[in-house]
Amino acid sequence: MSGQTRCRCQSCTIRGMMGPAILITIGILFLLHQVHGGRLQFDNTWPVILLVIGLILLASSLAPRDGHIDPPPQALPPGPPPIPPAAPPQAPQVPYSGQGQ
Repeated sequence: MSGQTRCRCQSCTIRGMMGPAILITIGILFLLHQVHGGRLQFDNTWPVILLVIGLILLASSLAPRDGHIDPPPQALPPGPPPIPPAAPPQAPQVPYSGQGQ
């Protein structure tokens, strides 16, 4: 693993169930579509996914956060290199100016 400590509070644990709950909900919706001969189409039942997401977020916000561990601040990526100071303008130099005249 990466050596980071994961938070084990109830709020973070419930929020961690978001992905599996969505996958299970989609599987159940497709199963119902197959069992009922196409009467329960996905375009009619997709709001159920939004309800599952909302219920998990609501349960996560209502759960106690005792023992919550904040993640360590991450370092910002390095910015562009500094711009060097501008050199004073010089007169244009023409190479070989004395030849060919």
